[in-house]
Amino acid sequence: MSEFVELVDRYVRLRLEEFIAPVVWREGGNLFETLVAVVLSQNTSDKNAFKAFQNLKKRLGSITPESLRGISLGELEELIKPAGMYRQRARYLKALADAFITLEITPEKLVKMGADAARKLLMGLPGVGRKTADVVLVNLGLPAFPVDTHITRIAKRWGVGSRYEDISRWFMEQLQKERCLEFHLKLIQFGRDICKARKPRCEECPIGERCPSFKGRG
Repeated sequence: MSEFVELVDRYVRLRLEEFIAPVVWREGGNLFETLVAVVLSQNTSDKNAFKAFQNLKKRLGSITPESLRGISLGELEELIKPAGMYRQRARYLKALADAFITLEITPEKLVKMGADAARKLLMGLPGVGRKTADVVLVNLGLPAFPVDTHITRIAKRWGVGSRYEDISRWFMEQLQKERCLEFHLKLIQFGRDICKARKPRCEECPIGERCPSFKGRG
């Protein structure tokens, strides 16, 4: 099965600019700004999340807990509308700003805590589940492999499993820690381009007939 990982890794040419979390983090975003970007991308496309994020950046400059607390809930809702579910997201973001100030959360603090403790802390924040926490951790360089709907679909088709924890663990066992973020993104891109939910492009897949779910026969 690790052969599948190697084949996809060689096949996919990563379009990093399509993924909001690593773009924000690598362009000098602070930890809070990165977490805001991830929350905006939940249950929507990165394209929509980018629009909402840029609205916030234009309004606030640097997105910090303090600057986000300085605008009204109504204005925040309007700014993040492109991401959808804007009323719920706005409440989460306001609560996240309060939590960051109260708990004094920093990248250094999370790295020092280690992945397990840092994940537990993040998952205790408003609007932060396992995947969101893992996206933050893997961008910080901590051992984690976030699993989204694309990766879950691929894992099921490969016969890896269906539970988040099992899928995440399996991929971490196949990859060196420093490769987890890149391959996580490559696998999402592979799910968007080739291993689609409907009408997967099996004939173009580098795995082809070796995949248990190959649909190109006959």
